Amino acid sequence: MAQLERLRVYPVKGLDGIDLEAATVLEGGTLEFDREFALFDSDGEVLNGKRTDGVHDLRTDFDPASYELAIDPPTSRRRRFDLADEREACARWLGEFFDEDLELRRDRSTGYVDRREMGPSVVSTATLETVASWFNELTVDGVRRRLRANVEVSGVPPFWEDRFVGEHAPTFEISGVTFEGVTPCGRCVVPQRDPDTGEPLPDFRRRFVRKREETFPEWADRSAFDHFYTVMLIAQVPDADRGRRLRIGDAISTST
Repeated sequence: MAQLERLRVYPVKGLDGIDLEAATVLEGGTLEFDREFALFDSDGEVLNGKRTDGVHDLRTDFDPASYELAIDPPTSRRRRFDLADEREACARWLGEFFDEDLELRRDRSTGYVDRREMGPSVVSTATLETVASWFNELTVDGVRRRLRANVEVSGVPPFWEDRFVGEHAPTFEISGVTFEGVTPCGRCVVPQRDPDTGEPLPDFRRRFVRKREETFPEWADRSAFDHFYTVMLIAQVPDADRGRRLRIGDAISTST
């Protein structure tokens, strides 16, 4: 049976994610706490993993109840910041770490997701397992951390999420919340890197593209994919379903 296996959000864009037992869909169509904070430089450009592999040098944790961000640098003691009240202090510390003048901004209605007009990202557990099987160096959790999806679905076949894009694509529903596929997620440089060290995996993209093409599901709409360096679905939630809550273990049904 298809069910919601995991909810993962990334409170500070570019830094580590946290798992939630439940999450509300915000008025902007994204999940609460997801990319609620983001670092911007003096030119107004966001600092994230696409821009610098330095993000991999930090281990972070976030407590949704207290809004405390814990940061473990590679060579010094743990630092803690209350992001409700200490954003400027946190930005100064991170600015020193990245050697940039940074501002930590907050958006509680949508978050600083890459595609702000869209919603949560979706992947199946079987997809993660399949991608991990293509590389001797990777584990399933390692692939999970590289792809950084919000919603993980179990009880379905690999690349199940591909069926929800295209001209006549169905939708799926989790406890009264409808997910409409918008676009397959074309990947950037981040999945090529070890999430702990930032070291790139040699030949990752070429091998990934070859295996993706070989295993592309016959029931997916090929015309909806611009290329094969693509995995994960970017979905959207209709306005009427926003404000509802998702919970781990919720059953998933698909429209016909």
